[in-house]
Amino acid sequence: MRVVFFGSPPFATPILAALIRSSFRPVAVATQPERDAGRGRKPAPSAVADRAAQAGIPVVRPTSARDAAFKHSLAQFEPDVLVVASYGELLDDELLAIAPRGALNVHGSLLPRWRGASPVQAAILAGDLETGVAVQRMVRKLDAGDVLLERTTPIGADETAGELAERLADLGALAIEDALARVAAGTAVFTPQDESRVTHCRKIPKAAGTIDWHVDAASLVRHVRAYSPWPGARAVLLDGRELVLAEVVEAAGVGALEPGAIDPTSLRDGRLVVAAGTGAVEVLRVQPAGKRLLPAAEWLRGARLGEDAVFATAPTSSKD
Repeated sequence: MRVVFFGSPPFATPILAALIRSSFRPVAVATQPERDAGRGRKPAPSAVADRAAQAGIPVVRPTSARDAAFKHSLAQFEPDVLVVASYGELLDDELLAIAPRGALNVHGSLLPRWRGASPVQAAILAGDLETGVAVQRMVRKLDAGDVLLERTTPIGADETAGELAERLADLGALAIEDALARVAAGTAVFTPQDESRVTHCRKIPKAAGTIDWHVDAASLVRHVRAYSPWPGARAVLLDGRELVLAEVVEAAGVGALEPGAIDPTSLRDGRLVVAAGTGAVEVLRVQPAGKRLLPAAEWLRGARLGEDAVFATAPTSSKD
């Protein structure tokens, strides 16, 4: 079959790499336009575009997948099937119709749970014990197409969104090869999703990382895991210093302290324990604004916190 691949990094990169090595090597790759990067803010190709170029595969970067000229150019590759992985834009019916054997989407959840743009983060935030990838037939409604196959994996108790997304991308690479083999052999069976079990998740804004200290300690731990590495779980001391909390664990209770208050006993021991709405968390690693990632104990040695130090309960940042 002639395959055209649509995708954006980081999720799409290992999936594309696997297809290039397989018998379903794409005849073309569509990815998002180059974006400014680095100190010079110069346009830089994405990892998906780089991987395709290294393999000698034509790359197209439409400003919009709805553009008529793009659809015309895509049709020239005569695709039998489209494969989509985290492309970032819905494909309309006219584009989907270019491939007579349909379009397959690799999605980072066990559909119908967590349809939408942030399934990895949503699964961690909700405390799901397992997740996986689904290969589904693409339709105009977001992630609502019939499912061809799924692959399941447990979520590690300490796993961050970045770590889980990497594993799911590798799992997705295996799943799409299996799916394409079934389509090629004519044995693909698509199962409608159970609409009564649908949950949704949205695109994550930078402000979503902001920590609300009023929630319980377990929710705070999941928050830090879900928003690592992006946008980062951000907290601001009342003196204005901002930190990204990179790793936290549940800690023993700290008595009658208000949410966001730092336990003075922990400071005397060189530890950073903070009261939550219920329970407390110990911060193990932090990244001060504009600086490198540090063990919390190392940061404390230079931070000179008073024993009445408190984190703002609803931190904000002008960077948003």
